Amino acid sequence: MTRNAAVVGSPISHSLSPVLHRAAYKALGLDWVYWGLEVNVEQLPGFVDRLDDSWVGLSLTMPLKEAVLDLANDVSWAARVTRSANTLLLPHRAALNTDVDGIVIALRRAGFSAETGFTATIAGAGATARSAVAALHELGAGQIDILARRPEAAGPAVHTAEQIGIDLQVHDFSDVARLDADVVIATVPSGVADTLAANAPVSPGWLLDVVYSPWPTLLAQKWSSRGGSIVSGLEMLLAQAERQVELMTGRPAPTDAMRAALPSTHP
Repeated sequence: MTRNAAVVGSPISHSLSPVLHRAAYKALGLDWVYWGLEVNVEQLPGFVDRLDDSWVGLSLTMPLKEAVLDLANDVSWAARVTRSANTLLLPHRAALNTDVDGIVIALRRAGFSAETGFTATIAGAGATARSAVAALHELGAGQIDILARRPEAAGPAVHTAEQIGIDLQVHDFSDVARLDADVVIATVPSGVADTLAANAPVSPGWLLDVVYSPWPTLLAQKWSSRGGSIVSGLEMLLAQAERQVELMTGRPAPTDAMRAALPSTHP
């Protein structure tokens, strides 16, 4: 039987998940099909109910990462504490969050290492920020600051930190002094973090910017010019997809083949 998997969300045309998963299947010699399907929150329950036994899993993008939790029979620790799942394994409907893995692996592959208790700042307060909280906890952070455009909207991220048991403080997005941390993760959409670039620390630490096109971002350019280490969101995207491939196929992800399939985002 030919197996099926897909990335679902709305909009979906921009997703690179089909590129990554199809490259993985080819390298693994699997006659599987990976789709990119437009599905909104209202359509998701019926869509999942109609999937037959040929389906092995779904990758979920916004706005489905929270909605899918209501359809799951099993929710992983990371998905539970972040209230966000980007993976649904079928047919038993296990919801997982491999964005957390993506952040951890991307930073470690780039060479990030720090003693337990390091400081961290997250720019943004949405679903990706919650995944960043969990990832920073796994990496050993002792304190996290969040820069939020709307501090009142950071409640879910605070809840994630409380469940994990890590100290987190919320600040206005303009509190640029918080950029002077061991590691900064920018989780805001393209262009939003540009306002922070002029205030990059004199001696910056590490920066992971989830934006990967265009790359480097203005913030990453300034960070690098001052001697800081930068990691593209493309590395996070690759790493989270590798974990999805492993979960869906039960085999090690072919990292080199998946990386080679990614388009160049450099100017």
